Amino acid sequence: MTTTVTAANEKRLVIASGRAHPGLAEEVATALDVDLLPTSAYDFASGEIYVRFGESVRGSDAFVIQSHCHPINKWLVEQLIMVDAMKRASAKRITVIAPFFPYARQDKKHRGREPISARLMADLFKTAGADRIISVDLHTAQIQGFFDGPVDHLWALPLLADYVRGRVDRSKLTIVSPDAGRVRVADVWSDRLAAPLAIIHKRRDPSVPNTVKVHEVVGEVNGRVCLLVDDMIDTAGTIVQAAEALRENGASQVIVAATHPILSGPAVDRLKNSSISEVIVTNTLPIAEEQMFPKLTVLSIAPMIARAIREVFDDGSVTSLFDGNA
Repeated sequence: MTTTVTAANEKRLVIASGRAHPGLAEEVATALDVDLLPTSAYDFASGEIYVRFGESVRGSDAFVIQSHCHPINKWLVEQLIMVDAMKRASAKRITVIAPFFPYARQDKKHRGREPISARLMADLFKTAGADRIISVDLHTAQIQGFFDGPVDHLWALPLLADYVRGRVDRSKLTIVSPDAGRVRVADVWSDRLAAPLAIIHKRRDPSVPNTVKVHEVVGEVNGRVCLLVDDMIDTAGTIVQAAEALRENGASQVIVAATHPILSGPAVDRLKNSSISEVIVTNTLPIAEEQMFPKLTVLSIAPMIARAIREVFDDGSVTSLFDGNA
């Protein structure tokens, strides 16, 4: 007789996908050479969401992937329900993969009586049963501290920068931050591509969302190929006004690189009709067929997410994917 029992089970990885962006989840699963977990998900007539997994996840290392596009609240609730289902089905560890973190722009109080909604989202994931979060290019780095557990913050910069390196004569390239808040990220771009940095000074009306007034360009852009870098494109008002300011200051060409293509409302028309020559984004969010246009280039973030999943599953280092800088 013995006083201990040794389990012979090996670690098991499962990936479950919400309905917001199944194409990305399928790419990630293919890169890992696994199948997505069979999942039944549908809406009741009242709008309530039902989720059930078709196979046992007991004891598994579970990754629940969902892109938070429009309608964001629906897909957020669906992911929370999926995490809760994983917890109640006895998954050993649950990792939320939110390529575009929901409500990330509401990361602090600008005025009294406002919420800090990004913190609330982190609390909701934790309450639902998440042990870990993987996200790409958080709007601000401090969001990592909102979640009581490990947060793996992936950078799209290497993917975007490598593409730009093969498209542009770097001797003529200037990296441009569209506002003061993105200067640190633009500085990393500048170091990576060995290009000078310029900044656009702007003022936003806090009482009117998505409204920006561009003031002046700080830095040398005359005759230069300007690369505007940002984390997201929503209505495209900011980025298009920034591009116009650069052209007025003598820029020979304006290229945009952004991680998250939200593309709300008039964004596509604004970008199509602007002086921007190319818009480079990743597929953290789905882009509908009618939103595609000739200037738009979409790079896949799936291989990077797959490598991060593998490192987490193998108890390796996600930071190693970014040469220790993430």
